[in-house]
Amino acid sequence: MSLAPRLLLATEDVSLSRTLSWVLKENGYDIVTALGGPQLVERLEQEEFDLLVLDIGPGDAGRMDRLTTLRDGGRFGDMPVLVLAERAFDDTRLAPLGLQSGDVVHRPYRVRDLLSRIKGHLRVGRELNRARAETRSRQELVEVLKEVSAAFDPDEIYQVLVRRVAQGLRITRCSVVLAHAGDTEGTVVAAYENPTLRALTVSLDKYPEIARALHSGETVLVDDVEQSPLYEDVRATWAPEQGAMRTRSVIALPFALGGVPSGVFFLRTTADDPPLNPIDLHFAEQVIAAAVTALEKAHALQAAEDPMANRFAGTDPVTELPNRWAFQSQLDDELERARRYGQQVSIVVMEIEGLTGERTAQDLILAQVAALFRRELRAMDSVARIAVSTFAMILPTTHAGGARVFADRVQLHLVHHDFGTEEAPVVLGATAGIATFPNDGAVDAESLIARATAMQSAGSAPAR
Repeated sequence: MSLAPRLLLATEDVSLSRTLSWVLKENGYDIVTALGGPQLVERLEQEEFDLLVLDIGPGDAGRMDRLTTLRDGGRFGDMPVLVLAERAFDDTRLAPLGLQSGDVVHRPYRVRDLLSRIKGHLRVGRELNRARAETRSRQELVEVLKEVSAAFDPDEIYQVLVRRVAQGLRITRCSVVLAHAGDTEGTVVAAYENPTLRALTVSLDKYPEIARALHSGETVLVDDVEQSPLYEDVRATWAPEQGAMRTRSVIALPFALGGVPSGVFFLRTTADDPPLNPIDLHFAEQVIAAAVTALEKAHALQAAEDPMANRFAGTDPVTELPNRWAFQSQLDDELERARRYGQQVSIVVMEIEGLTGERTAQDLILAQVAALFRRELRAMDSVARIAVSTFAMILPTTHAGGARVFADRVQLHLVHHDFGTEEAPVVLGATAGIATFPNDGAVDAESLIARATAMQSAGSAPAR
């Protein structure tokens, strides 16, 4: 199925709706009709269209009011509009809405002229969408680079990536699958729809778009999964009860690290969403290219032994706390000290919940959370930001019970404190996980962090 231009025809004339819909479909357009004002708004809120064709009958002031509402609302203000009106219609009424006489087709009109005007409006709309996508890509790239600059761990960068791409494209499914060409299985290391997922093995036999992208090294874009022959062998295995949750369109975008093909960024929409298109693909490619660069640097940094590079990697620029690399190094030192003197060491991993707003607002809140943690810690304790919204604390000479008392106290302070600004206060929550050396069987910093993180994932936040 090709990406036919998608038009919304809004009219209360049933006869015109039938006739014009047939003509436009015969000329290769995908047509959706809206009969009446409420249906028009409903269609616009549910789907995206390349052009609105709005029929205004004689004296139809209500239709003009609806057009004014749509243009003033902001969300649909840039949508190309072609107005069908009587010859006596006063074109100057459209000027306050950013429209002009060239946006009006007067009756009686010839089909050839109407089709010509539609093509012209679609061409302008495509240029506008392309410019908007480029602007969006630049803005999102800046935000991605800001966020990944605070992350020196590949796993964290994967989480940032799926979240940023999904939010940028307003889709609900975005994941990273690590695999090589010829592999029968892949590993899902990050998924926007399931942020706790880290290492899920999947059979690539069920994902022919991923297998093709890995084999060819080229992006696979499928705008209609139900009709694509790519899924002929696996379509029979799909559960019929999936309904609206069934995948509608996909992008499988292969990536390489250090010149070696390493996996696929996997974007999907469901039946309730507009299909992915080349503009979405361009956006995803730009964001992912920046993320791949960050991933390569993260892998290089992990392998580096240069102490200058390690010191550069040590501080989170948002909170000015140690980052995950520095935290792990501090914990290794503390564990060595505990072994030497036969002491206990506990760590608390705390995931902040309830972050809202734009990136700048979230950064302010995270800095405020860091300040609260500093106030709660003893002089010998330390705290670090080890992921986007995750903090970890080292509590030397502290047993598990003492660490639980500390975590409970900090959680209560969090939920009873208003973060953000006075004009826009934000209430947060947190889940906490605790691990103690040597009681929990962990032998090094990495395994102790993993133990506490697993306990945190199963935890809950106290009520406010």
